[in-house]
Amino acid sequence: MSTLDWGNIGFGYIKTNINARANFKDGEWSELQFTDSEYINMHISTTCLHYGLQCFEGLKAFRGVDGKVRLFRVEENAKRMQASARKLCLPEPSVEMFTKACVEVVKQNIDFVPPYESGASLYLRPLLLGTKIDLGVKASKEAMFLVFCSPVGPYFKGGMTPIKVVIDRIQDRAAPRGTGDVKAGGNYASSILSGEKAHTMGYANVMYLDAAEHKYIEECGAANFFGIKDGTYVTPKSPSILPSITNKSLRQLAEDMGLKIEQRPVAVTELGEFSEAGACGTAAVISPIESIYDLDTNELVTYGKEVGPICKALYDGLRDIQYGRTEDKYGWIIVVE
Repeated sequence: MSTLDWGNIGFGYIKTNINARANFKDGEWSELQFTDSEYINMHISTTCLHYGLQCFEGLKAFRGVDGKVRLFRVEENAKRMQASARKLCLPEPSVEMFTKACVEVVKQNIDFVPPYESGASLYLRPLLLGTKIDLGVKASKEAMFLVFCSPVGPYFKGGMTPIKVVIDRIQDRAAPRGTGDVKAGGNYASSILSGEKAHTMGYANVMYLDAAEHKYIEECGAANFFGIKDGTYVTPKSPSILPSITNKSLRQLAEDMGLKIEQRPVAVTELGEFSEAGACGTAAVISPIESIYDLDTNELVTYGKEVGPICKALYDGLRDIQYGRTEDKYGWIIVVE
């Protein structure tokens, strides 16, 4: 196993042994290739560089209580990348190729999977790039698919702590019928300005509202939002929200806990009706929300400085599956031998 100081690594890039690559040209994908090179040789007129024809995924591998390494919901990530590719007019990697690449990258970097109870994990970044050499604004008939990985530290150092969130209408994350529902890099580029402003003001995340009316909640930073209200798990529904795999998993767990599930438009005015709220995604699973402050209205909604009981139960339930502490009755896990 690597000699990294697992308790002191952050969420950044650390070199590992290999990454996986395949190229699409003349209507078909090449065989997967594995290399230790960290660089891509790319023409200056490649479509991904000029017109944003690229998308990506993020998932994790965990070393469990039994020492086995587990990948979480790989096929769901593969299907979401296919949806992104279709919307961006890029060649689609098959679920089989996507899964094989992820499993093999974990196998060949197994020493970089952090030990159980370190709080760290191995983060995988599948990436799809349009590689057609052109100057015209058009679909790319050529592409590169690759998967690389890096160990990342625990999201909550010292325990799960609720975060402060701000609503700032300085910037819209995604427009209706745009690319907000796919994992394209441009969606993240359009959140940097407001994110930087929020951080300088002491907030962890920006709450993004719908671009049309600025009345409905969309995403919380780079994560989905959910709230708990009268025994119901409520999460926004919009064509410009990325369908979070973590959110999908939490909805299943919440339903099994006896909660009702509602996916629907959630008005900003409803925030004060929730007993708990959180942002959910791959990085943290759940970031409980302490408070939400609206810069335009000067309204402050608070949920408390302690993690709510439902957020805690959902977090523990998902982590127990990821670390093999409980039965995976949903078929979400691939054990990497």
